[in-house]
Parts: sequence; C-alpha cells; structure tokens
Amino acid sequence: MQFQLSGQQIEVTPALREHATGKLDRLLRLDDKLLSLAIVLTMDSGRQRADGTLTATGTAFHASAMEADMYASIDVLFDKLAAQLHKYRDKVADKRQRETRQEREYG
Repeated sequence: MQFQLSGQQIEVTPALREHATGKLDRLLRLDDKLLSLAIVLTMDSGRQRADGTLTATGTAFHASAMEADMYASIDVLFDKLAAQLHKYRDKVADKRQRETRQEREYG
C-alpha cells in the first residue's frame, strides 16, 4: 500500500510520520484491499488540520479533522476513515448476502 504524508506550512517531523504510520495498521486490519492513503497536514489560523484520502478497490474515502493538536487531528482523521471503511464493508457484505438469499428463494 502506498502511504504519503505531506505538510503545508508545517514540517512533517519523524515523530508525526511514526504516529501516522502506527495508526495505518488499524486501517489495514479492516481491509486488505487498500491501495493508497494520502494525508496532508496544514495550519489554519492556529488550528491543526489533517486531510486524508483513502483509496480502496472500487472506491475512495475522504475525511478531514481540525483540532488544537496535530496528533489529535491525526487520531480523529483515522477514526473517521475507519468508520467510513467499516460502513462501506458492512454495506458490501449486506449486498452480497441479499443477492445470495434471493438466489436461494427464487432459484
């Protein structure tokens, strides 16, 4: 999986990169078909902002988080992306189960 972490008006320190990489494992446990994750860290009027785009097979998710601390922004961003991914996986699984059920009923 490709992982890109960049900063606008902020330097991406090794500690920030390590923190984000540690959170990445959580997403990889949810789905093994993830293609890429691009995170952009910015400073907006004294607040720390993290924007992320997660690309999986067949779809893409986008989330944004703004907190007073950059580490908290990264945490909230990954929570939002994980929630979106989990919701998508449940939706796909339900669709497959519904199709299988209909095949059994209607032959």
